[in-house]
Amino acid sequence: MKIISLTQYLVEQQRQHGNIPGQLRLLIEVVARACKRISISVNKGALGGVLGSAQTENVQGEVQKKLDIISNEVLIEANEWGGHLAALASEEMDTIHLVPNRYPQGEYLLMYDPLDGSSNIDVNVSIGTIFSVLKKADHEGVSERDFLQPGAQQVAAGYCVYGPQTMLVLTVGDGVAMFTLDREQGSWTLTQENVRIPEDTREFAINMSNMRHWDAPVKRYIDECLAGAEGPRGKDFNMRWIASMVADVHRILTRGGVFMYPWDKREPQKPGKLRLMYEANPMGFLVEQAGGAATNGRERILDIVPSKLHERVSVILGSKNEVERVTRYHLEATEEASK
Repeated sequence: MKIISLTQYLVEQQRQHGNIPGQLRLLIEVVARACKRISISVNKGALGGVLGSAQTENVQGEVQKKLDIISNEVLIEANEWGGHLAALASEEMDTIHLVPNRYPQGEYLLMYDPLDGSSNIDVNVSIGTIFSVLKKADHEGVSERDFLQPGAQQVAAGYCVYGPQTMLVLTVGDGVAMFTLDREQGSWTLTQENVRIPEDTREFAINMSNMRHWDAPVKRYIDECLAGAEGPRGKDFNMRWIASMVADVHRILTRGGVFMYPWDKREPQKPGKLRLMYEANPMGFLVEQAGGAATNGRERILDIVPSKLHERVSVILGSKNEVERVTRYHLEATEEASK
């Protein structure tokens, strides 16, 4: 097997498609390098003294783990000095982080969830880092407004999953590629190109403990899945739920399935639990590039124009035909309610 490094892959993509300018290539390489450092901390676990709570809360009011804070700092320190970024935003920070004046300012904006699925840190279940890259508008200065672009304008997105293997999954708008970290060499090696999600599936991922809070279209879909071969779908389904979006989406990119984190009645004023900018947009971009679909139940996630940095959204993504079915059930319910 010919070994292709992340750098070689990015250079060849630029030569073939012209979609990875030098600054963007540097940004992706720096994020990948930061993920290697995070992976080392995750792998050490208790030996590195990184497990447990930091006894602090992030902007969403969630208790932070020590690794949340460490991962956030690693990504800031790795990215702010290279000249490829104008600013970055993190799920763990109240507002944007501008590149300090002592460093050159680049033309890209980076958004990330430094450690997705952090409730699983202490029980040694796969977790990960999610990132999204936007082009900054051509004007002086940077504000939060510059980040409020629909996901369709992303120029790159990806995640790193820290599991039995550490893997980097990336799109620059021309398909999805997977890289595996060679721990001995310390390098990312291309292990799969042109990732495709099967259009049909027999697997769904959802937190069933919230069933009593779901909206009718979600109940309708899950009830049909649970009815199995004797029900309206005519086939048996399996449920998978890791409670780590990175791990659940990685399974779907690998073998298909549908992931759902829908709106529910516990906090009806919130459109969903997951963050549009740090989770739904990058994962939606990856899933679409692999032939899947991603909606909030009514519209394509990548078409949503954010109104604030930490906006939440309902998420349904994965195998195209199943996502379209759930979305159709939502639209039918809306149409029926309007009669």
